[in-house]
Amino acid sequence: MEQQALGLIEVVGLTAAIEAADVACKAADVSLVGYELTRGMGMVTIKLLGRVGAANAAVAAAAAAASRINRVVSTRVIPRPDPQLVPLIRSGATPAASPAQVVARRSAVPVPAVPDAATSPPVAGGAPTPTRATPTRKPRSRPTPSPHARTDEQSNNKEEK
Repeated sequence: MEQQALGLIEVVGLTAAIEAADVACKAADVSLVGYELTRGMGMVTIKLLGRVGAANAAVAAAAAAASRINRVVSTRVIPRPDPQLVPLIRSGATPAASPAQVVARRSAVPVPAVPDAATSPPVAGGAPTPTRATPTRKPRSRPTPSPHARTDEQSNNKEEK
């Protein structure tokens, strides 16, 4: 850990934290140390280790992705953290990624894909597999003009006078 940087991303909500961790690990060569839940407020801190440039890129990408889901509270990259911080980084409150996951990611073993509901075969009972409907957007309505706003006719009449 002496030559590595510590990247921290604090977000509101576990879904945003998982998205942030996923994007961070895919964006740069960093390893996921784990996450830490706060007591109250629903905040989750994601901890990453990697080289300074990789940690900066991963934290920036993770913050951008998590902000689309929920609020990003803070981000920080600490280059070469002091060895005295190890108990804080790898505390008992930090569930760590399993060694098998770290080895699988580093050796580039392909992760089996989750079958898509639209392409999966029907269930054995004969019932079709439900497909995911795409959300439809409501058309935007134009704002109603103010009753005090001038119309084109009023503007033209004033110019003629």
